[in-house]
Amino acid sequence: MESGHKGFQHRGTSYTESEMKKHADNGFYETKEGNAVCSTTGDVVIGEHTVQRALEQRHISMIAIGTGLFLGMGEALNKGGPVGLVLGYLVMGLVVYAMTVALGEMVTMFPVSGSFTHYPCRFVDPALGFAVGWNYWYSMTIAVPSEVIASAIVVEYWKAPVNKAVWVTLFIVLGCAINFLGVRWYGEQGADRLFTWYPHVCEPTSAAVKVVAVVILIIVGIVIDLGGTPTHDRIGLRHIINPGPFNQLHGIPGATGRFLAFWTVFLQASYSYMGTEMVAITAGEAANPRKTVPKAIERVFYRILVFYLGSTITVGLLVPSTSPELLGGTGDASSSPFVIAIKSAGITVLPDLINVVILVSAISAASSKLYGGSRVLFGLSKDGMAPRIFSKCNGSGLPIWALMATCSAAGLSYMCLNNQASVAFQWFQNLSAMTGILTWWAVLVSYLFFYNGMKVQGYSRDTLHYKAPFQPYASWIGVIMLTVIMFMSGFEVFLKGGWSISDFLANYLTLPIFLGFYLYWKIAKRTKFVSPKHMDFVTGTRELDEMDAQEREKAVVPTTKWGKFIDWLM
Repeated sequence: MESGHKGFQHRGTSYTESEMKKHADNGFYETKEGNAVCSTTGDVVIGEHTVQRALEQRHISMIAIGTGLFLGMGEALNKGGPVGLVLGYLVMGLVVYAMTVALGEMVTMFPVSGSFTHYPCRFVDPALGFAVGWNYWYSMTIAVPSEVIASAIVVEYWKAPVNKAVWVTLFIVLGCAINFLGVRWYGEQGADRLFTWYPHVCEPTSAAVKVVAVVILIIVGIVIDLGGTPTHDRIGLRHIINPGPFNQLHGIPGATGRFLAFWTVFLQASYSYMGTEMVAITAGEAANPRKTVPKAIERVFYRILVFYLGSTITVGLLVPSTSPELLGGTGDASSSPFVIAIKSAGITVLPDLINVVILVSAISAASSKLYGGSRVLFGLSKDGMAPRIFSKCNGSGLPIWALMATCSAAGLSYMCLNNQASVAFQWFQNLSAMTGILTWWAVLVSYLFFYNGMKVQGYSRDTLHYKAPFQPYASWIGVIMLTVIMFMSGFEVFLKGGWSISDFLANYLTLPIFLGFYLYWKIAKRTKFVSPKHMDFVTGTRELDEMDAQEREKAVVPTTKWGKFIDWLM
């Protein structure tokens, strides 16, 4: 594959710059047979307001860090045991790795807003793009109440004499305000425009707080495990030996009970890794997507994998999986495995600090979910799969109507005003996890079609700006694994005495909704699967070729070891 500013050539067929622009301006991807299979994203259209390319790599990396690092790990430890916890997060981390690198290859070739709609639509079937887009928007919108409710529950830890409705309203307003200030404020550039304090409530700083907190907790955990506390109690591998590396699920004996206990960790691990795919949503607003997005995808994954595995190993060593405190159900720091271990070591200050970190994490996650949901709805609208009003941006490049629609779902947060706040949080968390798994599955399926189309049309992946490793085998393994997890996620309700209609719906409601979206668009629009030999690998590349040339002209390559290290780090 060869591309440049003059045009594009493949198998003897030349596409001039004017022809490529005509493809973009027509509003459709056209197959070689001339059939319109999907509308363009509109990100390359000139002359109308659209999203801005203002996010740098460090902003994109930070967007991917969510609250799962702090919430719910105690329940997973209680069910799966210490080794089951670590293995569950490790296996799910490898699946997420397969998804992120596959996504990275497609994103660097066609970086667009709302890409979860774009890639299934362009490479598989417009009906799948429709289902994936609305599924992910639904995932983002129901995740917002989950984070707001978590914030309200956390505040109750300090027993402040304030009605919970006040906290819910405050957190909703804060999350929405961060997004309405626009993408230039979401990063760092707003600092020198009006509010110099603003970056401290945005993603780079909030993510830094979480990262520092995790590092400190892991270090403190190691010190506690080695006996470096006033009690001088060296824990070592005590809790892995007794009560054991794996638990028996619901008393089911033998290897079957241990395997099922290990399997229960996957859904919680999925929720914890939610947000890794957010780097793809930012592609349409990345300053130089072919450079920033691949670096962000790889760095985000390694950071998250290290933090999560480090955390799971630490809590597995420190806390017995049979501890009743793990099932406190309060949703605040008191049921965190870290806090349980720290309190046992006689340290009294850290629980308050951990709760502050959880609060910052929840608010940050709610803000990023609003950002992601609005951009997916924007992409749906640009692809003709949602009302056109949602594709309209203001003069600053903010998809104002899409953001307003996404923010409206935050009103569901008021469900926590009764005495079932923790139940509502668990409901929204499970629903969000399942929709996220479906999105990952669709990304991998889209990549497999993309991979096959490249192969059939004779493109060499060696010429791509980013080539995903271990493909297509990693994607096939990921698809199979996620398919099994989707259908087995709620298996506990089918065990004797375990039936619960609410748990059943929380685990399986997403599947018929997704299928309904797919069938509706399939029947209404009579869509067909995109043939590999007719896939469009041309439209939308011209702007990026020009951007690459401009970037090369102004690029400053570091020559010193320190400069190279800073360039790698940032």
